Amino acid sequence: MSEPPMPPRRPIATFLRPSPEAPADPADRPAAPSDAAPAPSATPVDDRIAPLAVEQVIDAQPVHAPEPFTPAPEVEFERVPEPAQVFTGEAAPAAAPLATTAALPPADAITTPSFLRLPGARLRTPRWQWGMVAGLAAVLLVQIAVADRARLAADAGTRPWIAGLCGVLRCSLPAWREPAAFSMLSRDVRPVPGQAGALQVQASIRNDARWAQAWPSLRLSLSDADGRVIGTNVFAPADYLDRATDPAATLEPGQSAQIAFRVREPAASTVAFTFEFL
Repeated sequence: MSEPPMPPRRPIATFLRPSPEAPADPADRPAAPSDAAPAPSATPVDDRIAPLAVEQVIDAQPVHAPEPFTPAPEVEFERVPEPAQVFTGEAAPAAAPLATTAALPPADAITTPSFLRLPGARLRTPRWQWGMVAGLAAVLLVQIAVADRARLAADAGTRPWIAGLCGVLRCSLPAWREPAAFSMLSRDVRPVPGQAGALQVQASIRNDARWAQAWPSLRLSLSDADGRVIGTNVFAPADYLDRATDPAATLEPGQSAQIAFRVREPAASTVAFTFEFL
């Protein structure tokens, strides 16, 4: 009778997980037929190396789903009655009432002072402060006017009050300048006897402005018989005034003055002349 052949070796992974098709007990396995062909001989193995074999089978345990959580029933606590107060000869002090949110003041009452919320209770500025502000403003205006008095004095509309202000403050005021307000009362140009080519110029002027004016500058133009200008020149007050007259002096309103000076004739054909105030 021949010995049954040994079953082939299974890998280690098959022992770590159960196979649903394989029987749990090796005894339940069907016996191999006796007339089966012998298994081919395996490759010779070295006797010094032990074969690997795992005979332990780990039985798979079914995993049970967790049971649903059931909360514990609520337990009602019975209120314990407070002990009765025992009064002695003296009255027990009354407990302070607890503050509630209803007793708190509104938010605007906390941040805003009460006198600002009352009707008619306004912060009033004393009258002396308004007077001080008005005085400082007046002083500022006076300082501006004095610093800019030259421009203000050149305007006919602002010169009267700036002149009065300088009269009080004793400040200097530039003279009024209005060349068109000078009038030529008389004029004369003639040759100087005994001097060839020299001309004697005489004129009388008057200040018709409302304010005093400085001596004007004169432009003298000479023309020939055909009306062509053959010579012109501008004379400052120091050029036509004598040494006894101050060129920085002024002519009062309605005041007249006489002027006289000599010029060199540019050509002998001079027959006409004109004056202009600058």
